[in-house]
Amino acid sequence: MKLRITPLNIIGAVGLGLAAFNILSPKDNAPRHIDMSGFYLLILGCLILVTFITDLIFRFTLKDLKRIWVVESIFIVFTAILIVIIQKLT
Repeated sequence: MKLRITPLNIIGAVGLGLAAFNILSPKDNAPRHIDMSGFYLLILGCLILVTFITDLIFRFTLKDLKRIWVVESIFIVFTAILIVIIQKLT
Protein backbone atom coordinates (compact mmCIF):
# COMPACT_ATOMS: atom_id res chain seq x y z
CA MET A 1 0.00 0.00 0.00
CA LYS A 2 1.42 3.34 -1.02
CA LEU A 3 1.46 6.18 1.46
CA ARG A 4 -0.36 9.10 -0.10
CA ILE A 5 -0.51 12.38 1.76
CA THR A 6 -3.75 14.30 1.20
CA PRO A 7 -5.15 17.59 2.54
CA LEU A 8 -7.62 15.81 4.81
CA ASN A 9 -4.74 13.73 6.23
CA ILE A 10 -2.90 16.95 7.05
CA ILE A 11 -5.95 18.47 8.76
CA GLY A 12 -6.58 15.25 10.70
CA ALA A 13 -2.95 15.11 11.84
CA VAL A 14 -3.03 18.74 12.98
CA GLY A 15 -6.27 18.11 14.89
CA LEU A 16 -4.89 14.95 16.46
CA GLY A 17 -1.71 16.79 17.45
CA LEU A 18 -3.73 19.63 19.00
CA ALA A 19 -5.86 17.18 20.97
CA ALA A 20 -2.83 15.19 22.15
CA PHE A 21 -0.96 18.37 23.10
CA ASN A 22 -3.95 19.63 25.06
CA ILE A 23 -4.51 16.33 26.87
CA LEU A 24 -0.85 15.62 27.68
CA SER A 25 0.38 19.13 28.54
CA PRO A 26 0.44 20.21 32.17
CA LYS A 27 -2.60 22.25 33.14
CA ASP A 28 -0.87 24.70 35.46
CA ASN A 29 -0.25 28.04 33.71
CA ALA A 30 1.72 26.61 30.82
CA PRO A 31 2.71 29.45 28.48
CA ARG A 32 1.49 27.70 25.31
CA HIS A 33 -1.42 25.80 26.80
CA ILE A 34 -4.67 26.08 24.85
CA ASP A 35 -7.50 25.80 27.33
CA MET A 36 -10.15 23.49 25.89
CA SER A 37 -12.99 22.03 27.87
CA GLY A 38 -14.03 18.41 27.53
CA PHE A 39 -16.86 19.37 25.17
CA TYR A 40 -14.48 21.03 22.74
CA LEU A 41 -12.16 18.03 22.88
CA LEU A 42 -15.15 15.83 22.03
CA ILE A 43 -16.01 18.07 19.07
CA LEU A 44 -12.37 17.95 17.94
CA GLY A 45 -12.40 14.16 18.22
CA CYS A 46 -15.55 14.00 16.09
CA LEU A 47 -13.91 16.31 13.54
CA ILE A 48 -10.89 14.00 13.35
CA LEU A 49 -13.15 10.96 12.87
CA VAL A 50 -15.21 12.66 10.14
CA THR A 51 -12.01 13.82 8.43
CA PHE A 52 -10.63 10.28 8.44
CA ILE A 53 -13.86 8.76 7.05
CA THR A 54 -14.21 11.46 4.39
CA ASP A 55 -10.62 10.91 3.31
CA LEU A 56 -11.27 7.18 2.94
CA ILE A 57 -14.36 7.86 0.84
CA PHE A 58 -12.42 10.18 -1.47
CA ARG A 59 -9.56 7.66 -1.76
CA PHE A 60 -11.88 4.83 -2.80
CA THR A 61 -13.83 6.91 -5.32
CA LEU A 62 -10.87 8.76 -6.87
CA LYS A 63 -7.73 6.92 -7.88
CA ASP A 64 -5.58 9.79 -9.21
CA LEU A 65 -3.62 11.60 -6.48
CA LYS A 66 -3.75 14.93 -8.30
CA ARG A 67 -7.54 14.72 -8.53
CA ILE A 68 -7.79 13.78 -4.84
CA TRP A 69 -5.81 16.91 -3.92
CA VAL A 70 -8.07 19.14 -6.02
CA VAL A 71 -11.32 17.64 -4.76
CA GLU A 72 -10.27 17.57 -1.10
CA SER A 73 -8.96 21.15 -1.26
CA ILE A 74 -12.26 22.32 -2.75
CA PHE A 75 -14.10 20.33 -0.06
CA ILE A 76 -12.07 22.00 2.71
CA VAL A 77 -12.60 25.51 1.31
CA PHE A 78 -16.32 24.87 0.80
CA THR A 79 -16.67 23.54 4.36
CA ALA A 80 -14.80 26.53 5.82
CA ILE A 81 -17.02 28.95 3.88
CA LEU A 82 -20.15 27.17 5.12
CA ILE A 83 -18.92 27.33 8.71
CA VAL A 84 -18.29 31.08 8.42
CA ILE A 85 -21.73 31.67 6.85
CA ILE A 86 -23.48 29.63 9.56
CA GLN A 87 -21.61 31.53 12.28
CA LYS A 88 -22.64 34.86 10.78
CA LEU A 89 -26.30 33.81 10.59
CA THR A 90 -26.54 32.74 14.24
